[in-house]
Amino acid sequence: MLAGHFTTGLIAKQKFPKGALLYFLIISQLQDLLWFIFHYLGLEPTDPSDAFDATLSNMAVDMLYSHDLLPLLFWLAIVFVIGKFLFKSAQIGLVSMTLVAIHFVLDFFSGHMHHLFGADTIETGLGLYASSPYLAIFIEVIFSVVALWYFFREEMKKGIIRTTKNRVAIISVFAYGIIFMLLIATRSFRDLFSIPEFDLGFNTNIPTLIFTYGAMLYCLNYFVPKFKTKE
Repeated sequence: MLAGHFTTGLIAKQKFPKGALLYFLIISQLQDLLWFIFHYLGLEPTDPSDAFDATLSNMAVDMLYSHDLLPLLFWLAIVFVIGKFLFKSAQIGLVSMTLVAIHFVLDFFSGHMHHLFGADTIETGLGLYASSPYLAIFIEVIFSVVALWYFFREEMKKGIIRTTKNRVAIISVFAYGIIFMLLIATRSFRDLFSIPEFDLGFNTNIPTLIFTYGAMLYCLNYFVPKFKTKE
């Protein structure tokens, strides 16, 4: 899951305003951000290496340290300490743990296959990106729509006023993530646009994903705080 994780960060900020929006957004995507780091460390190499050849269904990676169940227990402990230290609040530490745990649950239904600890251990996911990518995207769409509906409804209850333009901008960030996945669900950009084989040195898969995550993170952190409250 890509876009759906960010919705949990929005709701966390809404319910626990003592925490920072940027912090909650990052924590909601912690496992994926760790995946990018571990890829470059050679611990979780991701194929295909060329972004133009990548699809949801052919992407292959053993997310041993970032997403498997046993390492998850370690990351839960780490984010609790980070949240408590940064915000001087055990509550924010617990919210951080909840976001990381929810990430795992959402990936179980809509994401890559994960395991207990390694590809030869018990599977802890449905692996729909590989077996049924459009079903995985459908699950993410439903979750994102419900989460955003809840987020905006709760804002209205609290007297928060947003312009239509601002709402559209926030929704567009999530639409971008969904459309990005739909485009590469089963056909690569090379197939879709008849792109010839070439190597410019920066058309690799992970940098493209990092850009996508970074753009969504920046836009949400920019647009979400722009609101007024009823006097």
